Amino acid sequence: MKTERIEINPEILAGKPVIKGTRIPVYLILELLAAGMSIEDVLKEYPELTREDIQAALKYASLMLQHETVIPIEA
Repeated sequence: MKTERIEINPEILAGKPVIKGTRIPVYLILELLAAGMSIEDVLKEYPELTREDIQAALKYASLMLQHETVIPIEA
């Protein structure tokens, strides 16, 4: 599974999900892509990443949102 590339360790970035073996958080990859950077741009900016790492970050975010609990707020 692609998410095997994601590591959560309380001693690395206070436990935020990062790409295994780096200190690059998943949220940073998502922010860069959301800001309009292409995968190629991200790979140039962070050469320690692979295309598979970026795909793993996207998959991880998708899985987290699938399991998110939504609590309706009454107006």
